[in-house]
Amino acid sequence: MLKLFALALLGIGIYLLVRQFFSDEGEVQAAARLSGDVTSKSLSPIFRISNRFIEKFLLNTVQNLKIENYRKEMRRKIISAGMEEEITPDQLFAFKIFLALLLPLVIFLYCFLSSVGYPYWLFLGVGVGGFLYPDIWLRSRLNVRQKEIRLAIPFVVDLLTLSTEAGLDFVSAMHRVVEKAKKGALVAELEKALNDIQLGATRADALRKMAWRINMPEISSFTAILVTAEQMGSSIGKVLRSQADQIRHDRFIRAEKAGASASQKILVPLVLFILPAVFIMIFGPLIVRFLTEGL
Repeated sequence: MLKLFALALLGIGIYLLVRQFFSDEGEVQAAARLSGDVTSKSLSPIFRISNRFIEKFLLNTVQNLKIENYRKEMRRKIISAGMEEEITPDQLFAFKIFLALLLPLVIFLYCFLSSVGYPYWLFLGVGVGGFLYPDIWLRSRLNVRQKEIRLAIPFVVDLLTLSTEAGLDFVSAMHRVVEKAKKGALVAELEKALNDIQLGATRADALRKMAWRINMPEISSFTAILVTAEQMGSSIGKVLRSQADQIRHDRFIRAEKAGASASQKILVPLVLFILPAVFIMIFGPLIVRFLTEGL
């Protein structure tokens, strides 16, 4: 029995170790979306199933609530996650209320049909978890999109640099990137910025709106430098070249930090699973023999 328990702990530890260091789900999904190997499916299947009930019974009530600050905050997160055409802040809040009511009801029915006790703390915990799940889901979609943009930045900036150095102005270079680059979140944002420019917005305003939608420090600093260069009359080509070098340098620094933190992350599965399993396998038979001989 002790050996089986030790093997189970060892297997769990190895699985968590491999999952932590050899499979980054967010990075893999972002790279797949960037290369076009998978289609974008951002809506949660739970939300798709429950959306009819939400729109019929909860949405009108939520729309009458005075939660303007929440709507403003969630609207920006939804836009940054690229889901503005799929869900609204009111639908998101109604989804939170729906899960906070539904999950405790499911647990209650299960306990009632199974003739077991009703742990009130479990109902409360499940309700809180259901209320927080939409926020976690939205944050995961936002992280995947930002990782996709972060992977695409060096390539897009290089294309912009080559186009401007070949004699094109910045707007024409953006057109060339939108036409030639692989479709992705960053290219889609550049296309929106081009549409804003064609509708009459200035280049600086279009870039600022793009930075607001993406909501990433890298894009915000990049657009701020481009706007400043335009106002100062500096050469866009030289600015893009220096920015491309800086982006590669920052990417190298992030890789070094990730490698340095690997030794710290390995301690969690090592201490919780692998070391206890080793101790049980080594000292378990000795302890059993000592107990049996003592009896």
